[in-house]
Amino acid sequence: MPTFSSHSKRQSLSTGHRCTIGWLVFLLAASSSLLQAQTPLTIAGPAEVRLGGSATYSALLRGAPATVVWSVNGYAGGIASTGTISSSGVYSPASTIFAGHSVTISAATKTTPVSSASLSVKVLNPLPIVSAGSITQTAPGTSFLLDLHGSDFVSGSQLQFANTNIATIFLSPTELESTVSLPPGTVTVSVGVLNPNAAQTSAVSLTLPVQTFPLVSLAEAARLLDQTTFGPTLSAVQHVQQIGMAAYLNEQFSTPTTRMPAIPNPPVALCPDATFRCTQSAFWKNALTANDQLRQRVAFALSEIFVVSTDMVNARTIPSYGNLLADDAFGNFRQIMNDVATSPAMGDYLNMLDSKAPAAGEIANENFARELMQLFTTGIDLLNPDGSLQLNAQGKPQPVYTELQIQAYARALTGWTYANSAGGVPTSFPNGMPNYDQPMQPVAPAHDLSAKALLNGVTLPAGQTAQEDLSGAIDSIFNHPNVGPFIGRQLIQHLVTSTPSPAYVGRVAAVFANDGSGVRGDMKAVVTAILNDPEARAADTEPTANDGHLREPILFFTGILRALQFTNVNSQGRYDVATNYTSPLGETPYGAESVFNFFPPSYIIPGTTINAPEFAQENTAAVTLRMTLADAIVRNHLTSFNIDLSPTSLLGQIASATGNAATDSANLVTALNILFTYDQMPTPMQAAITAYAASLTNIGQRVRVATWLVISSNFYKIEH
Repeated sequence: MPTFSSHSKRQSLSTGHRCTIGWLVFLLAASSSLLQAQTPLTIAGPAEVRLGGSATYSALLRGAPATVVWSVNGYAGGIASTGTISSSGVYSPASTIFAGHSVTISAATKTTPVSSASLSVKVLNPLPIVSAGSITQTAPGTSFLLDLHGSDFVSGSQLQFANTNIATIFLSPTELESTVSLPPGTVTVSVGVLNPNAAQTSAVSLTLPVQTFPLVSLAEAARLLDQTTFGPTLSAVQHVQQIGMAAYLNEQFSTPTTRMPAIPNPPVALCPDATFRCTQSAFWKNALTANDQLRQRVAFALSEIFVVSTDMVNARTIPSYGNLLADDAFGNFRQIMNDVATSPAMGDYLNMLDSKAPAAGEIANENFARELMQLFTTGIDLLNPDGSLQLNAQGKPQPVYTELQIQAYARALTGWTYANSAGGVPTSFPNGMPNYDQPMQPVAPAHDLSAKALLNGVTLPAGQTAQEDLSGAIDSIFNHPNVGPFIGRQLIQHLVTSTPSPAYVGRVAAVFANDGSGVRGDMKAVVTAILNDPEARAADTEPTANDGHLREPILFFTGILRALQFTNVNSQGRYDVATNYTSPLGETPYGAESVFNFFPPSYIIPGTTINAPEFAQENTAAVTLRMTLADAIVRNHLTSFNIDLSPTSLLGQIASATGNAATDSANLVTALNILFTYDQMPTPMQAAITAYAASLTNIGQRVRVATWLVISSNFYKIEH
């Protein structure tokens, strides 16, 4: 049996002990790693944060503060579109809500091994704040306009009325609007607002008084008619007073189109001297006598935006063009764009007609493609929603489109020519048999089939038909954010005032973008917004500084004739003689000298900063000619039109009713004040005209002079 010395035994135990200690060290290290893995980094902080606010987050490693790198959705420090987070853990959401409505806040330690943690944070819309509002009757009956003001409204804000959701129009972050019905006798109503994704348990509410519909004043009725017709008449003023403004607008919206008749080829005896005389006669007749005055007035405004001119196109194209503008006046702006693009009048005027696919190394005709954007829809520079310029970091305007994009649109619009006699696709390109009355038609071999890079990141794929490319091109422009403020401002200028405030433009542009039912480009809603806007109605009580616009020659002439109850005495019933009286003033129906209209919408009166388009036509000669025209009218020296200002006329009877010159003259001026100046003629002006009229013993002369002094005055020349 072997034996071991005590030394050997100790040696053996010492070695085993060292092995045991090594294993213990290993196990302790593993346990430490396991312990660390079981106590990861944690994030403390709120699970929700609101736009406009912020939230602070902290990171703890095994219960102790840790130095970490913060990130949002995987981006260190975050990015502008979803929010940023500081090195100290303060998260600030983006300025507007984004898809998903939530972010992931993450933290990772800077030490090794790296430990990380994440927390899902919901980003909420701000809670709406309601500060004021009104509920105003808009017509006799149960219809009321709800207008609510406050802050932190968003595009999806929901109005509640009697605890029920109602159709809501988002005008701005501070204003919401809706139309509601109320039973008679209601005095106050509670309204509320919910913002989507706002985590509201109940609507933020406010109790509002109900403002009952007042009788429309003479000034209110006359001003509305001056904005919506070719001139108020006494019977029309009385009608609006009886039914109210809203009812009148709805009545006009539902009145069928008074159409211009097509011109036969060859022209009939009605216009043997010149074809355009038939066109002009139809225009003047509609302007002076048609029942659909609002439709005709909006069509007239559109014709001065989407300009075509008989100076360059066959006048036989004009009736169909004028009719499409009238038909589309209360439809959708996209339809206007489509119908204008395919009209033979515009096709001929701006050369889209017979434009074919370019040969290699060439470009298609750019004329219509350029003006479609520059003048008809977007303008040259990017705009804010209120129509002001979007400036870059250097304070410079930014272009809407490039020359390459114009070329792309030009290629997209190739292949169109006159329709055949039945309105269908012709067998040849170009079609040598003009069809002036029906939309142009595409001929496939003449259309460019290449891909086209357009606005808004839209690319039309190669191989599309002419109709597909046209639709894609129109959609890409129609959906550009410039269109609402660009077109809205011009329609305001034509109907209401040359100098609308940015807020006015912004409110109209918001309705263009969304009519309250999610529809873009609803012209009926846009026209309603223009005419009902507080800025449009502000001068119903008295004129305000810089409001209104100079009456362009056509409106100046028609306004006087309609107010004085003219009669047409032309033996053939022609109205085109009216052109003889506006042409010297620089304006004839569909006769602009260029695509830039008779006056540009951006015209600034020299020596001022006032934007007043119609003043581009005003000069010393024009001033004198207007006074001369006014004189011809009151003297009844117009060919084809009779103006009765004799002692037996309505004004003549007023001017001689009592036999007292002072009283009769005062009553005469009061009547003229009603007919021409909305009962707002300045008192000194009334006194001066009354005094001079009273000095005239001849009743006919008294009427003529008083009328001339009113219609030749600056107070009438400016439509307030």
